[in-house]
Amino acid sequence: MVINADAQELAALRSLSANIGRDPHLTQAAGGNTSLKAGDTLWIKASGTWLKNALTEDIMVPVAIPPLLRAVEQRDPAADQPQGFAIEDLNTRRLRPSIETTVHALMPQRVVLHVHCVDTISLAVQADCEAQIAKRLDGLEWAYVPYRRPGLPLAQGIAERLRPGVDVLILANHGLVVAAETVAGAEALLRRVTRLLARPPREVAEPDIAALTAFIGKTGYRLPADREAHAVAIDPESCRMASGGSLYPDHVIFLGKGSVVARPGEDVLRVTERCGTAPVAILFPGLGVLIRGDASAGADAMQRCLADVTARVDVAAKLNYLTAAENDELINWDAEQYRQKLNAAGG
Repeated sequence: MVINADAQELAALRSLSANIGRDPHLTQAAGGNTSLKAGDTLWIKASGTWLKNALTEDIMVPVAIPPLLRAVEQRDPAADQPQGFAIEDLNTRRLRPSIETTVHALMPQRVVLHVHCVDTISLAVQADCEAQIAKRLDGLEWAYVPYRRPGLPLAQGIAERLRPGVDVLILANHGLVVAAETVAGAEALLRRVTRLLARPPREVAEPDIAALTAFIGKTGYRLPADREAHAVAIDPESCRMASGGSLYPDHVIFLGKGSVVARPGEDVLRVTERCGTAPVAILFPGLGVLIRGDASAGADAMQRCLADVTARVDVAAKLNYLTAAENDELINWDAEQYRQKLNAAGG
């Protein structure tokens, strides 16, 4: 049970979570998660729910911390199924805890915020990420964690890098974690770190809506929900980066492996014929993006995220893409299939 001061902090966390969830530069769709430790109970965002709904829906799930930490320490595969540690008497909606529950449990601080900040991701996909972060976060207690699949593998990677006093984690090809003893402290640290990691996006021309609309016809495709999503196809450098493969997990989950870029002279039909399937999104260089008509709100959010991330990456940087095995690991993962199912209707 959450009582007194813990109840006040949980209310504050819900408010902060909603604010984070409404900012596409901090998190997108069902991505990102927040938590509060109350004694031996971890209250954490449920898998597949959207942070922006934290004030209007009951999205926090209670998890028993001691047995979960024992499972992580013993490398028990059960730790990759955090729903097995949920306190069912308090879990009225019977939702699964976030796939990142082990990450939150490992951090000793009471409040943990994990966001998919586009500025952070734009650095976290670069091969020189650690050196770049060191320049920007000098004076803070931070740790860099090489890419591991979200869940138990990532938790183990964090455990290997965690040092006493560390309250900021940079997750390669993934995002940012900040932690503090209070919600106010966590929010202040998040604002400070994101300010230090901020990078201006490259400016791009407007999308050619007329040309894109002409492509749509009876194909079943549509314009993306966010006009900003077109930038990844309009900016040549962003388009080049996107064409190289998948840069972070949520892209794979909601958009598939990598990005499909139309070749000169190709329309939607020719792209789908070449691919042998209808991609979730198609990038038309110099024009903009089209999204498959049945794509989820999560897919729209992640297409916008791709544009926001690539626009901030150094054009001369070497990028670390997810490997074929890492792509397959995400697509075939039960926890992500569950989150995709919940997210299909959008936020």
